[in-house]
Amino acid sequence: MDLTRLAAQDTAQAARVLDEVRDATLAGRRARLDPRPVIGESWGRMLRSGVDPDHDFRVGPLGRDEIERRRRDSPLRHVLPVLREGLLTVADVAHHIMVVADGEGRVLWREGSRSVLRKADGFGFEIGADWGENVVGTNGIGTPAVARRPVQVFAAEHFVRTHATWTCTGAPITDPRDGRLIGVVDISGPWETMHPATLAWVDSVAKLAEARLRERHLTALDRLRSVAAPLLARVDGRAIAVDKDGWTAAVTGMPHLDRLALPRTVGADRIWLPALGPCSVEPLPGGWLVRVSDEPAPRDATRIVLDLGQPRRWSVSVTGGAGTWTHELSPRHAELLYLLALHRTGRSASGLADDMFGDPARRVTVRAEMSRVRRYLGPVLEHRPYRFREDAEVQVTLPTDPLDLLPHSTAPAILRAWESAPLGRGAAPC
Repeated sequence: MDLTRLAAQDTAQAARVLDEVRDATLAGRRARLDPRPVIGESWGRMLRSGVDPDHDFRVGPLGRDEIERRRRDSPLRHVLPVLREGLLTVADVAHHIMVVADGEGRVLWREGSRSVLRKADGFGFEIGADWGENVVGTNGIGTPAVARRPVQVFAAEHFVRTHATWTCTGAPITDPRDGRLIGVVDISGPWETMHPATLAWVDSVAKLAEARLRERHLTALDRLRSVAAPLLARVDGRAIAVDKDGWTAAVTGMPHLDRLALPRTVGADRIWLPALGPCSVEPLPGGWLVRVSDEPAPRDATRIVLDLGQPRRWSVSVTGGAGTWTHELSPRHAELLYLLALHRTGRSASGLADDMFGDPARRVTVRAEMSRVRRYLGPVLEHRPYRFREDAEVQVTLPTDPLDLLPHSTAPAILRAWESAPLGRGAAPC
């Protein structure tokens, strides 16, 4: 029996079957049908992390000031018109609501059918609420954020029993410049309103939003390029004009770089960058003019700290004779660097592909990601095999609870680390 096809033909029967599947699975019994893979994987994460399927746990919503701050800081504010135009007109007629959450699962905007909004209030689906998967279980916001793909969660596919009267369809929205998750857009309503085509509909609107963000970025780079051009024409040596996130607008005297990894804060006129060495920095409207010094960067003892101790805030710091530099990491890069820290003698592309995906053949994907990592860690990373430089001291800061170590990860090697890691950890040398 295909549950997707059954749901399209008879939603009531599909909901009853899912009740049986969920109850059997959570009780450890063999169900007559297996849950869909994306749902089964999510249920597995919930069982490992201890989410209670029978308790409607809620984290207090954010205060008004914090909600407004997050709205101002979120790139999603620029694409709200796209989301509204693509989703709201149909959602209201179909008795759905549109919900937009940030990358942490906090609901920032919520619009649509008034009657459905009132029902959503009943189980805490409100502005400022935390709908991360690790808080409220399998759902149309938290699960797409972890799976990094569009997901429809129908009726009893929700892990928490009280949410089984609902259907949610969410799609992640990523920053088109670097793939960083910036939020999730979701269409939700009573399970009777479920339609299989909703998944493709929501996904297409999310992709339109990403395209609009890409257009905004290219326009901003064009403006920065026009400002930087006369300054670069007078530079005698190597220089690069980048935006606040390090994306290149123009260069002179050096090969083009798509992106320059910058420190978390640029507060001085001289900084050290792993990709370029000592540099001087001047502010530009919307970015920086970075002049590369001709002084060679000292190659002395280097200390690398991989900080994985804070949920969703991972970073790598490099300290050497030229100073200290820190870079925030994407989830994928945090996984790769953690694996390299575990294997100081190095890992081949096939080995990392097996660690990350359970498939040694996915070498091209690994090489592409490691190429991006080496753009900002080139001087302290070797390849063939991939590894940290032998003379570098590498330290990993880990969370106290092993389940907080890269909780989004589905990499087989990370899952094995969860199972074998001791409790009560802090900083660990590698």
